[in-house]
Order: sequence, then structure tokens, then C-alpha cells
Amino acid sequence: MKLHTLQPNEGSRQERNRVGRGQGSGNGKTAGRGQKGLKQRSGGSVRLGFEGGQTPLFRRIPKRGFKNINRKEYAVVNLETLNGFEDGTTVTPALLKEVGVVKRELSGVKILGNGQLERKLTVQAHKFSKSAEEAITAAGGAIEVI
Repeated sequence: MKLHTLQPNEGSRQERNRVGRGQGSGNGKTAGRGQKGLKQRSGGSVRLGFEGGQTPLFRRIPKRGFKNINRKEYAVVNLETLNGFEDGTTVTPALLKEVGVVKRELSGVKILGNGQLERKLTVQAHKFSKSAEEAITAAGGAIEVI
């Protein structure tokens, strides 16, 4: 084998088809795009969701309900989860995130009254349910609305 006899494998390299370069090439004149129409024009392609003039799917489907764009979603924490903290701890959203109780704060943290609270804690959160408020104060703790 000599350097001047080297050749690429059969079929591994293919020449690019140069369209619109004369009639003799087989792809001259209309350059393989056919006659007239949207896909023949430069930059012309069918937009997303276009179904050839048929009423598009998103217009055929019934639409129901209301989506409030100003909706606030809270990260919820139950009372029983707060038992993991020591007595006298000030529980803040930052602490909850650090410990891994809350993944994302979203619009804030809301404490719900699910379970029993056996610790005396100062809890800082954006919202509290009534039952959670009563349970925290009954356990001797305090509430701070941020």
C-alpha cells in the first residue's frame, strides 16, 4: 500500500448535489422544487400547526375553564414535618430549603395543620392554615407571617 493509492471506502463520500445549475444537471430551472406554491418559494415552509387550510386541531377542540395567570402557588409543609427540628428553633423558608423539606419556594411557604406538633418552635412563613396556627400556639410556639 502506498500513499498515492489510498482511497476512501465505497459509498463513504458523496458529492453534494448542486441544484439550479442548468438543464443538463437534471436539477436545473426549478431546482427540484416543482412548479409554484408555498414550498417552491424562498423561505417558504408551512407554519407550525397548519393543516392545509383545514380548521387546525387547536381550534377544533373545545376550550373550557379559566387559567389565572396571577395564581400564587405555595410550597406546602405539614406540621408533622416540623417535628424534625429541635425545641426553640426559628424555622424559616431558607432553613426549610437548606434541610431539604422544600425544594422550591415558589410564591412562598404555607404551613398546613396535618399531623401533631410536639416541639416548641417559632415558625416564619408566608401563610398558615387556621389549624396549623392553633396547633403551633398550643404547643407553646410562635407564628410570624413574612
